[in-house]
Amino acid sequence: MSIASVALSPALEEVVNFPGFIGRFGLDLDDPILIFLSISGSLSPLRVMESDLIASVKLRIQSIKGFFVKKQKLDYDGREPARNDSQVRDCGPADERLLHLVIRLSDLQAISVKTFGGKEFELFVERSRNVGYVKQKIALRESELVGNTWDHELTLDGEELDDQRLITDLCKDGESVIHLLIRKSAKVRAKPVGKDFEVSIENVTQNDNSVDGRRRLISPQETPKDFFLEPVVLNREIELPSLVNELISSTIEGLEKGNGPIKTSDGSGGAYFMQDPSGNKYVSVFKPIDEEPLAVNNPHGQRVSVDGEGLKKGTQVGEGAFREVAAYILDYPVTGTRTSPRDQPGFAGVPPTTMVKCLHKDFNHPNGYSFSPENTKIGSLQMFVSNVGTCEDMGYGVFPVEQVHKISVLDIRLANADRHSGNILVSREGNDGQIVLTPIDHGYCFPNKFEDCTFEWLYWPQAKEPYSSETLEYIESLDPEEDIKLLRLHGWEIPPSCARVFRISTMLLKKGAAKGLTPFAIGSIMCRVTLEKESVIEQIINDAEAIVLPETTEEEFIGTVSAIMDCCLDQYSRN
Repeated sequence: MSIASVALSPALEEVVNFPGFIGRFGLDLDDPILIFLSISGSLSPLRVMESDLIASVKLRIQSIKGFFVKKQKLDYDGREPARNDSQVRDCGPADERLLHLVIRLSDLQAISVKTFGGKEFELFVERSRNVGYVKQKIALRESELVGNTWDHELTLDGEELDDQRLITDLCKDGESVIHLLIRKSAKVRAKPVGKDFEVSIENVTQNDNSVDGRRRLISPQETPKDFFLEPVVLNREIELPSLVNELISSTIEGLEKGNGPIKTSDGSGGAYFMQDPSGNKYVSVFKPIDEEPLAVNNPHGQRVSVDGEGLKKGTQVGEGAFREVAAYILDYPVTGTRTSPRDQPGFAGVPPTTMVKCLHKDFNHPNGYSFSPENTKIGSLQMFVSNVGTCEDMGYGVFPVEQVHKISVLDIRLANADRHSGNILVSREGNDGQIVLTPIDHGYCFPNKFEDCTFEWLYWPQAKEPYSSETLEYIESLDPEEDIKLLRLHGWEIPPSCARVFRISTMLLKKGAAKGLTPFAIGSIMCRVTLEKESVIEQIINDAEAIVLPETTEEEFIGTVSAIMDCCLDQYSRN
């Protein structure tokens, strides 16, 4: 085992007062005000205008350091600078070009990490988070840990820590140290056997399976193939549905027959059709994380995102694959969540989707390709659905009402920021050719704000029809808190800001449906009419934020949103 130490120290008050560093950063003194953020020795300059709102300054601090706005308390000269809607000039720095601030972060814990590879970095984690969340944060920073958090061990004073242990329980002593034990994972190999695939586990050691201290995923000498594919399983206690197993098996069979990935020209990210053994049909679609829109290896020559935000407001580059899988997980059947590997289609019909690691020369490798671990791609693998086209290929008048409604439930619930007619597939089933709609492309669901939510079906006449009793029953059964737990069980700790939007969107769906509102009415509350004018749901959130106190808990805030939403929906139901 390899060992890395993680030192915990309180992050209570850090003074921001470093005027002597202006020349070092090459900033111009003509800028009205300079703010320097100093957190545990790391210095970041921030230029602001006197007219900037305090709220916007906090948002910029959040984007730079990751401190959530609600956790920030900015003190100037011993007092907090007015309200969030006040301006920087209200702080009083009339005769100074430097604004000296104290950032109070009493709810955050600073974690200094030294990895087994010798790298050092810092994390700031809310004390209400658990050990599993810390593992994910570290995994996102270190490429050798990505996708395998379940086989890492965190120990404190020789005791292995359970993933559910809270950080606050470990921080009673500010000098506490966590030792991160990195266990070299076993290799999982999949061999097709009929319609199933046989899984063999091969034990590995650091001596024959490491390169420069980094864990090797594969070895060309051990695997005389020109490809590599295996599922990414974050929780070994979860049994994959048999449809997902067949999806992986059929994809492997096609690659073994020499039928490589075929890059699709559709979409703004890298997406590849995976073929069956005959090479005559597609069985799955693979979307690598590093080829997403605005990602570093995007095959369409797009610019790389500077601040990490995706094409849609409120989304992050590199998280699309997780959202694709999450949409499948939460699109559970009418009977409830998939607690067993039984093959039950989801309510909205999202195709089976899972996370995999895949290596192949036909993916986009701008820096050259070799059959080596650094070229392994991580991404979502989704079952290909045979179709006669998409909704943009035909008139919406032929679509069954219940088919449109099922997609509306999914989109409202997940606050989809990218539902257009091109990502709804049209199929015909049965002897009578009944039309079935299949929603795909969910990489822009679960945003952290509602700004870009858009639904193509909002303009279809089916959206103005009331929900059926069966759909209403399904909506009533939805529970966002249980859904968040379900995603955590599958290995995705949904960010707090995204969890808030998810809670509110599910609340809107449930309350609106209960009051008899149509998909059109509910969707109109969530979507903006113009780019500049905020939607009704955004206004409701703004009203709630103006009412609550800074120390308000998330539960209390959601309760405030609920009360304001009730008043708003009463007006809609009377119209």
